[in-house]
Amino acid sequence: MNPVEIIIPKQRIGVVIGKKGETKTKIQKLTKTIIEVDSQTGEVKITPINNADAMNTLTAKNVILAIARGFTPEKALKLLDEENTLEIIDLEEYSGRSKNSLVRLRGRIIGKNGKAREKIEKYTSTFISVYGKTVSIIGPYLNVLDAKRAIQLLLNGAPHNSVYSFLERRQRARKEKNLKV
Repeated sequence: MNPVEIIIPKQRIGVVIGKKGETKTKIQKLTKTIIEVDSQTGEVKITPINNADAMNTLTAKNVILAIARGFTPEKALKLLDEENTLEIIDLEEYSGRSKNSLVRLRGRIIGKNGKAREKIEKYTSTFISVYGKTVSIIGPYLNVLDAKRAIQLLLNGAPHNSVYSFLERRQRARKEKNLKV
């Protein structure tokens, strides 16, 4: 497999590398990849070691993307579990180019004192990061879909209480399915 290249925000380069390179080294070790970071441009090159599994390279890419989108390395490393996935929502699809609209939408997702984001995370057992012009979600695939739907409802103007009701119904449905399995 050829190397994978991505660009990350310059202000997140230090987090990807970590103190004394610890985070980068940990990601490399766990994914059997070599990660090169250009601290001037934010370009990251991920190369598999000895033709390692292509999934390892893609996992390393997703872990780095998650860190670049505002997650802590600890939360981003949850992507090493193949049950978990990363979803990134582009807020500009909802706000257009309006900076005021972007700020308002981010505020709707975060909520007063972070309560809205916290409730969505609790109901869906996911982690959510609102960073720049994106909202990112990490968690089990079906839970991420529920969190994404809740965020989309908020972005489209649905009242918070309606969104929480939706999440309560989805949480009950997931629990019922788990009991039957």
